[in-house]
Amino acid sequence: MLDFIKIVVLGIVEGITEWLPVSSTGHLILVGDLLKPGLSDAFMEMFNVVIQLGAIMAVVVLYFHKLNPFSPRKNQRQKMLTWQMWIKVVIASVPAAVIGLIFDDYLDALFYKPIPVAVMLIVYGILFIIIENKNKGVRPEVTKISQLSVKMLLWIGVFQMLAMIPGTSRSGATIVGALMIGVARETAAEFTFFLAIPVMFGASFLKLVKFGFHFTGQEFGLLMLGCAVSFVVSVVAIKFLMGYIKKHDFKVFGYYRIVLGAAIIISAIVKMIMG
Repeated sequence: MLDFIKIVVLGIVEGITEWLPVSSTGHLILVGDLLKPGLSDAFMEMFNVVIQLGAIMAVVVLYFHKLNPFSPRKNQRQKMLTWQMWIKVVIASVPAAVIGLIFDDYLDALFYKPIPVAVMLIVYGILFIIIENKNKGVRPEVTKISQLSVKMLLWIGVFQMLAMIPGTSRSGATIVGALMIGVARETAAEFTFFLAIPVMFGASFLKLVKFGFHFTGQEFGLLMLGCAVSFVVSVVAIKFLMGYIKKHDFKVFGYYRIVLGAAIIISAIVKMIMG
């Protein structure tokens, strides 16, 4: 029963933090360290990635019409634009896909620790504040996904690749990259959602293959529970974020990241001094 509750908490954390630019992986690592579910480290490492499937299904459900190039409610031009959008998603996914296949295990071993998470939380928190201050009063150059050039897509893709370091935040990194090149906040957030689909499906499949699909009945049940909770909470989080950025900028997330990162570092120092 205790592990059941802990898995629900982790599903809630994933659903909220996957889409808000505050680092889902970073929060899962930190919350997981606090909760310490009675499951193997290998399973929890895989679990933290695979429950992203629940989160990504929220995007598929909420944006199904916009993502579907076969929708009978679309005319020929709209279907063509949908295909073009998917091509843009694939182009922007290339950098993370290549680096992920080569360095996935190395990055996990090196950075899945509280201090690297804290540092990246602070670094990108500062970037959010700097970029939003710089863009204040400036009209965005790109207000539609269809306006993104190949050069812009690769730039956003490089920032998504940087998000493979825990604490960076995939959504946070891609949004920062998009804002830097003059993409409007709503467009940056929406493209980030769509960009997550192939990347997160790919990352989840990779983790499942490495884990070996060898689940006990309990582990499979907990994995499905985490995905279901993540899906429901993600629907709420996505709707909140899209409503929020229509009237506000991303600076509040930057301040949150800095405070959280500082708290993690202070906690680590205290633990070191105490013993």
